[in-house]
Amino acid sequence: MIYGYCRVSTKSQKNDGNSLEVQEKTLREHGASKIYKEAYTGAVIARPELDILLNEITEGDTLIVTKIDRIARSLSQGSELITELIDRGIKVNILNLGIMDNTPSSKLARHMLFAFAEFEKDMIRERTQEGKAMAKSKPGFREGRSKKFTKEQLNHALGLLERGSSYKQVADMTRISKSTLYRETLSRKNEV
Repeated sequence: MIYGYCRVSTKSQKNDGNSLEVQEKTLREHGASKIYKEAYTGAVIARPELDILLNEITEGDTLIVTKIDRIARSLSQGSELITELIDRGIKVNILNLGIMDNTPSSKLARHMLFAFAEFEKDMIRERTQEGKAMAKSKPGFREGRSKKFTKEQLNHALGLLERGSSYKQVADMTRISKSTLYRETLSRKNEV
């Protein structure tokens, strides 16, 4: 049996050549008859669909992935996973590299590619942290999402509650959710 595995980090990752649809099409073109796919970070090895696949695949089967970073982003985890599959008698075909086996040259190629994937992940993390630090240094910085409703809108909604309207009625009139109204009511009580 030839299995395929495709993964994107986020469901919105659509137009970069790594979309689930593009990966699935490529895997089918290369003979995969059963494909597991998911939107899940590659930074961790325990992924729901991958776990199901790893429990189902057996000796003599083949696993196809389009690129090495689709199966793992960490050198140690990726190398360990591929080595485990090879030791179980499963062929691992990484389409942009070829069939992986336990020859020294294949091991070297695997280690180098996972090292580059891990380096890329670390660089993304570093750039993200630098961007956050820069944003925090600017005046008026506020962590998290900006508020959806102004103080005036919340005052109006809480005034309606005080005058006897129910939370549902106020939510319907103001389009402020009941949970936001509860939170704001509790927050103001705690301020007193």
